[in-house]
Amino acid sequence: MYSLEVRNLTKTFNKVVAVDNASFEVPDGSIFGLIGRNGAGKTTTIRMMMGIYLPDNGDVVLKGVKVGQEFKNRVGYLPEERGLYKKMKVMDTLLYFAELKGKTGRTVHKKAEEYLKRFDLYDRRLAKVEDLSKGNQQKLQFIGTILHDPEFIILDEPFSGLDPVNTNMLKDIILEMKSQGKVIIFSTHLMDFAEKMCDHIAMIDHGKIILKGSLNDIKAKHSQKNVSLSYDGDISFLQGHPIVEKIADYGNTTGVRLKEANQTQQLLKLLMERNVIVKKFDANDISLQEIFIEYAGQEEGGANV
Repeated sequence: MYSLEVRNLTKTFNKVVAVDNASFEVPDGSIFGLIGRNGAGKTTTIRMMMGIYLPDNGDVVLKGVKVGQEFKNRVGYLPEERGLYKKMKVMDTLLYFAELKGKTGRTVHKKAEEYLKRFDLYDRRLAKVEDLSKGNQQKLQFIGTILHDPEFIILDEPFSGLDPVNTNMLKDIILEMKSQGKVIIFSTHLMDFAEKMCDHIAMIDHGKIILKGSLNDIKAKHSQKNVSLSYDGDISFLQGHPIVEKIADYGNTTGVRLKEANQTQQLLKLLMERNVIVKKFDANDISLQEIFIEYAGQEEGGANV
């Protein structure tokens, strides 16, 4: 069942169409990724979902009912442009954010302390926000987003500016919230995070949804003629080869698209005959990054798996 449905959202600024008839569905108990390059329309879509922008057309529907103030009260929202009161103290900031959502008292104070300890900020609880590093300010705002125990968590580029340790900690907390039955929606242009975490995605480009559905189904559909290859040697001989449709170099791995799904063994044989050292050969495997590059920039059409 769908927790949330975005139906035909459209938004124009000064005759520039930022979001163009965008529709997608967010299933219950899932992590949903709204993915796309910078400027694709992710933030505008999220702001319309939150009621910050009024759409020119379209609706956001929760369990069959158009969303309103009640939805906002059930959401924890981390905006792309972080907003903190610089002169406030860290703990006061968290308690203020919680109070805005109707949460006060000892229980929420204790929960704030637990999150501050987990994010290695407890010793800074009496410091002013302006004295924190940019990364610590981001951690503080994330805590403020989830402190009131929302049913829905909407995160706009949540991993931006975090180091690997704190990125992993945030990832773990998101997975914990999913296990509690919460719905998490986050936008990102980082395909590796989306691939590791999302159950469902919608890919947006030039304001249009160009691909959407279950991530597993999308990958299965697009991987049927694909080989993910890691190697040492020269594979230039594959360029223009009769069995090869396309080769894409992604640095550590290379994606080889075959013309027919049953040609994987033939490809492996060709590599061995040319003394290419094969470190990884994953048939019927494709990364979300490869799918994104294939689709991004198509302004017409799209796909729904």
